[in-house]
Order: sequence, then C-alpha cells, then structure tokens
Amino acid sequence: MELPLLCPLPAVEPTQILLTHGGGGRLMHRLIERVFAPAFASPHGETHHDGALLPPGGAARLAFTTDAYVVRPLFFPGGDIGRLAVCGTVNDLAMCGARPLYLSAAFILEEGLPLQTLEQVVGSMRQAAHEAGVEIVTGDTKVVERGRGDGLYITTAGIGLVEHGLHVAPASIRAGDAVLVSGDLGRHGVAVLAVREGLDLECPIQSDCAPLAEPVRRLLAAGLQVHCLRDLTRGGLAAALVELAEASGLSIAIDGAAVPLREEVRGACEILGLDPLQLACEGRFLCVLPEEETVRALALLGPEAAHIGRVHASTPPQVTLRGPLGAWRIVEMPSGEQLPRIC
Repeated sequence: MELPLLCPLPAVEPTQILLTHGGGGRLMHRLIERVFAPAFASPHGETHHDGALLPPGGAARLAFTTDAYVVRPLFFPGGDIGRLAVCGTVNDLAMCGARPLYLSAAFILEEGLPLQTLEQVVGSMRQAAHEAGVEIVTGDTKVVERGRGDGLYITTAGIGLVEHGLHVAPASIRAGDAVLVSGDLGRHGVAVLAVREGLDLECPIQSDCAPLAEPVRRLLAAGLQVHCLRDLTRGGLAAALVELAEASGLSIAIDGAAVPLREEVRGACEILGLDPLQLACEGRFLCVLPEEETVRALALLGPEAAHIGRVHASTPPQVTLRGPLGAWRIVEMPSGEQLPRIC
C-alpha cells in the first residue's frame, strides 16, 4: 500500500496556504515570521515560545496560550480530539514554567455530527481537565453546513500562574547545558497514522497524549534551575531542537543512541520510511538545564527520561546528531510534513 506520508516543501515560496504550513517545520516558521510576527508584535509574546508571559499581577506572573485542534481521525488509540485539546493547552502553559489554572473551549461543529460523538469528546475533555488539575470555565459553539467542518474542530485557550523567578525560555539557554527528554518519542504520530491508514500493526501503539504540568512542577519545586522547556508536538524532536538552537544562537549536539524509542515505534518507522525524530508527541518534552543538575532532574522525571545531548557554542548555531556508527550529521528543520492533521 502506498501511503501519502510527506507533503514536500515547494521549490519556490508558495503564494497560497499549503498543508505543509501547518506541519511545525520550515514553512510554518516562515509563515509566522512573514505574516503573524510583524502584525502582532508585542513585548509580552516571544515568537519562539509556547505562550506569552504577561505583566506581573501581584506576586506572580500570568502565562497565556491558545491553540486549535483539527486532528483526523477524531478518535485514536490512547486519546481523542477532546483529550488532545486539553492536554495540548495545559502543556503549552507548563512549557512556560506556569501552573495551569483555567481553560476556555470553542467548538466548530459540522451539521450531521452524531450527538453521541460530541458527548464522548466532551466527557474526555472533562476527564483530562481533572487529571491536569484545571477548570474549563468558558467557551463557545458554532455550527457549519454539512461538508464544511470535517466533523469537529476545537479551539482552546489557557491561563496559568508563574510562581517562581526563573525565565523559562530559549533566551535562557547557556553553553554547557544538558538536554533531557522526558520519555520515549513518536508514539502519538504512529498511533494516529495506524488508525488513519488502517494499518494492522503487530504491536498496537497507544498515543502518549498526557498532561505535563505535574512533571514540570516537580522540577521547579525541587529548585532546579530550568532554563528552557519545549513539548514535542508538530515536527517532533527535530523541529524543537532546531528551533531552540536558532532562538538561543547556540548549537546542540545529540547522541542518537540515547534518544528513547520503543521497539514497536522503531519498527514502524523502518517499515514506513518515517523519521522518528520528526514524529509528533503529545506527552513528551525537552528540558534544558545546567549539566550539574542532570542526575536530580532525571530522578524526578522517572525511568523513561533520558539525557540525550548538550548545548555548546559554535557558529552558525546548528543541531548535530551522532549516529550508531559514530558519524555526525546535521539535523535540519523538517521541510515537509510526514503526517498532516496530527493535532
């Protein structure tokens, strides 16, 4: 079976929106820099961060983020669009170093959507919010004509509190920092692909979709000097690393053998020709912090966490990866999209 797994980067700058613009890679970043960043420039928002840190309101700072979810199919092993919407927004707040508190949720419903489907999605959102310790306090609903909405889209926004004095952002990364990942990679991407394309995998793969506020809270409560956090969604590990290198002006060297992958994910990637470094996750994150705090951080994150690399100064800033035979290669920002409509 031939699968449409890649939306390639066009040879010339496109004049229309393509699926690749939503893939978390090079074309999406060009779109942000060309259209959105100049139009919405603000001292409170960082282009290369998961949310905005707003002016202090008393003893704490506010973090604010928003996101939209268009995943296809609506239900996948380990989650659905509702759980994804809550976890994704909670995780963006956590990556700002904030304690998530409140979410909003807006629904675009297509005429003909079974009411039972909507009830199941809303129930999933309620459960995910309970797990994450947040409340969904406001929302909106719109309905579009049959054939105009692909069933259901969800948009969420979230507010959290930053209750520490750290500046958790790419600008805080320093040469000599350690790069950690909180767990195995790629399961969300493979899980969605398998159900979308009807693949009968020998070992069914569950999405890693989960809220990340609690592991981040443990790091911060322990007093670790966390410099930067980044969840690994569209574009996967590769996009996150390149984005952090470019934003910080520093290089990152990764040991490929240290990157945690489950055997079933590795096998699926080999069969389907996928790059596991570019697969989306929805419950994994990068943590960049001083090298001397690595052991404590790994103990707090748990047995699935791994120390995968280090930050160093070089010109130009880039990401390099050491392969199984010891050879190094440059990791580039994904130039296409392995799997559209992943989140």
